[in-house]
Amino acid sequence: MSAARKHPPRPELRTFYATLLVTRAEEWWIEAETAEEAQALFASGQGHHAALGERVHVELEEMLEES
Repeated sequence: MSAARKHPPRPELRTFYATLLVTRAEEWWIEAETAEEAQALFASGQGHHAALGERVHVELEEMLEES
């Protein structure tokens, strides 16, 4: 009969909250007569959201420990 294995005690887990700045590459579309008009419309906040896209950058802004 083998002896029971003893595992070291697990450290107590704590909860941390963070504020992250996340940049995504998203796909949008708009109908326009020229590329210049399309750029102006996109710049003014118009357009249609096609897909969320992938995260391309994540930056930690602030981290707080639960008290």
